Amino acid sequence: MIHEDIVIFSSADGKVYALDHRNGKLRWSYTTKGEQQYDAWDYYLSSPVVSKNIVYLGSGDSSVYALDLASGKQIWSFKTGGIVHASPVIKDEKVLIGSYDGFFYALNAKTGGLIWKFKTVGDLYFPKGEIQRAAVTNEKDVFFGSRDYNIYSLNLKTGTGQWNRKEPGSWIIAPPLLYQDKLYVGTSDTHQFHSMGTTYGDIKWTLPLNMRVYAAASMMNNELVFGCFNGRIYFVNPESGKVNASFQTEESKKNYAALFDEKDKVRKDIDPDGKNYLEVERRILALGAILSSPTVENDQVYFGDSNGFFYAIKR
Repeated sequence: MIHEDIVIFSSADGKVYALDHRNGKLRWSYTTKGEQQYDAWDYYLSSPVVSKNIVYLGSGDSSVYALDLASGKQIWSFKTGGIVHASPVIKDEKVLIGSYDGFFYALNAKTGGLIWKFKTVGDLYFPKGEIQRAAVTNEKDVFFGSRDYNIYSLNLKTGTGQWNRKEPGSWIIAPPLLYQDKLYVGTSDTHQFHSMGTTYGDIKWTLPLNMRVYAAASMMNNELVFGCFNGRIYFVNPESGKVNASFQTEESKKNYAALFDEKDKVRKDIDPDGKNYLEVERRILALGAILSSPTVENDQVYFGDSNGFFYAIKR
């Protein structure tokens, strides 16, 4: 992330770096107790967030950190029971963040003290209910997804559960986008993108896809913009769910037939017994899967893909 004249980011070497955005010179670095990857689908590190000259982030060492913006020195840390690769959200002097231990935490932004925590429901095959990515908030609620197939709404002040909606057979990895009192979020294995009400979690519309969405959507000129593991960026009407346009990477075009059949469905002959899932994952990433959230400025969209390409496209 960029804050004023500093670029701050987490690294797989277990460090947090702050660079001068004008010349790339190192301002400071902070070393955590080490990074680690949870499994093959743990694609993200926690992105630092700055509030009131404090840098907040999670770490693979299971802790949440608060660092001084100017020096990088630790102000406090809070230990959870699992990897923390979700990015923090700062709201009402609270640090709101989920962990792979299945708890969602509200911490005092100044001291790191626990204000409240909420345990996800869990599922037969994913009993921890791991929380992989960031939440989103409005003035009174906080929303996030989990690997127990649920998306949750909690009371921001108390951490009390307000509703949860289950997506049978699919993790909810993507951070929801909140826009005009609706949530917009993609799913993993059910390959869908939903518009949902914030009060009850009721589905407004569903857009079927042929691959996962792990990244948050953005809003551009009253259009939803989001990337998919199939190597496409979609531009969608937020009221109807209609796809207005899409962009497909060149690597996706070249490698598409290795994964999808003539009906645009995942080929059944690739991994019929589920034993070669890592090879399937390799093929998916070879499409130039879009795991990043699009950044929108004026009429241009910026994003990266899993083949290491960075794109700027004009709508």
